[in-house]
Amino acid sequence: MKEYTPRRPSALLSLVPVVVLAGLLFFTIRSFGSDALNGGSQIVLLTATAVCSLIAMLRCRVKWKTIEQSIVGNITGVSTALLILLLIGALAGSWMVSGVVPTLIYYGMKLIHPGVYLFSTCAICAVVSVITGSSWTTVATIGIALLGVGQAQGFDEGWIAGAIISGSYFGDKVSPLSDTTVLASSVTETPLFTHIRYLMITTVPSMTLALLIFLAAGLMHDAPEAERMTGYAASLKDTFFISPWLLLAPLATGILIARRAPALVTLFVAAMLGGVFAFFFQPGLLEGIGGGEAGDMASRFKGMLITFYGNTGIETGNAGLDELVSTRGMGGMMNTVWLILCAMSFGGAMSASGMLGSIISVFFRFMKRTVGMVTSTVVSGLLFNITTGDQYMSIMLTGSMFKDIYRKLGYEDRLLSRTTEDAVTVTSPLIPWNTCGMTQATVLGISTFTYLPYCFFNILSPLMSVLVAALGYKIYRRSEAGACPPDLSMIPIDGD
Repeated sequence: MKEYTPRRPSALLSLVPVVVLAGLLFFTIRSFGSDALNGGSQIVLLTATAVCSLIAMLRCRVKWKTIEQSIVGNITGVSTALLILLLIGALAGSWMVSGVVPTLIYYGMKLIHPGVYLFSTCAICAVVSVITGSSWTTVATIGIALLGVGQAQGFDEGWIAGAIISGSYFGDKVSPLSDTTVLASSVTETPLFTHIRYLMITTVPSMTLALLIFLAAGLMHDAPEAERMTGYAASLKDTFFISPWLLLAPLATGILIARRAPALVTLFVAAMLGGVFAFFFQPGLLEGIGGGEAGDMASRFKGMLITFYGNTGIETGNAGLDELVSTRGMGGMMNTVWLILCAMSFGGAMSASGMLGSIISVFFRFMKRTVGMVTSTVVSGLLFNITTGDQYMSIMLTGSMFKDIYRKLGYEDRLLSRTTEDAVTVTSPLIPWNTCGMTQATVLGISTFTYLPYCFFNILSPLMSVLVAALGYKIYRRSEAGACPPDLSMIPIDGD
């Protein structure tokens, strides 16, 4: 039987699935609006996957088995993230019904002045994410509590989510406990703390500008009337048992994080603590959720389980507050899980077909100067985030693809590691079908397109990377690098 050698697709042909994806998503979002993630976007991703696979098999001689193995590998790579996502759903439900989040909201409204709310939210999330090393954990815990405070103070949900995500991804980018920070330094063979120190050159200015914007916006915000704030506080206290004792749950979670317990273990224990606290501190609520009468232990146990996996509508007597304290548990994460699986399928097909490599090779011609090289890396990282739907895969592809090029051009590895983080880690929550974008939109209950314009740190970071390169500030070269220009045609491209 004759063996066919796979052919590398042209850059123009490689863009066809991307154009199909973008076009169909445009019409889907216009048709479904915020409900696009309930099935429409998933079908679009599978359709784009089919188009990519068809082109790969008919024009590029790629076997279906190769594409299938790539898709399975992609899905396997995000299996831990899917479990984390489900546990975040359970955590959000149990912490809300147990009164942990309502207690944080109650005290937060009393302690945080509306004028500095956005600034404080961004700063608090930044500190927590540096300590935890996880943007997902930060958003799912302190982020949800701060979301409630902001809504009670009358802030637009886009501004609130923008401040939460900006702060959360600061830590995800620079914390030595962050998996993306470790991954970027490892892929580019850069010492971890060398990578972190070099990151500060672009990260600190970006964060400073973001904080100033949030401070200015907060100072110009018209604070709600005192009666409204008092009404929210009274409704919370009438519905939930509010007590500092409930803060033991986040305290225990913080201790687990400080002891570097695995994310799955930390989130599971935190969710279980929420369930136990709900059982003892909010018995009436659980019995109502379980459909029983007061004092019915079976209904209380049933209600506790429902808080982990199902919808819980709690009536507080305040319509705005009712929407805030309602939860969806693990079941509310299923559309996101479905979307992630479809996004991983598209990324696997694009990678196996060699189309990703062909698209990125277009940028190589612009890499004659430092600013062109950094810009090409930023655009490539963003494109990987869009096409693969996963920040980890994007970091690995960007780092491995450009590593030899940076070295042949005589640049130190830390320039690539910093540019990769600037381009990939912080832009991942801005893409609706990326694992990060889907997760944050689901956890916060705010669509990606709603909060995207207000994620100033995430938007400024890649731009700052290009600006610093254009200024030539602290751009180091290898002392042993030769003066001869590299032969970029000899550098392997994924798919060759």
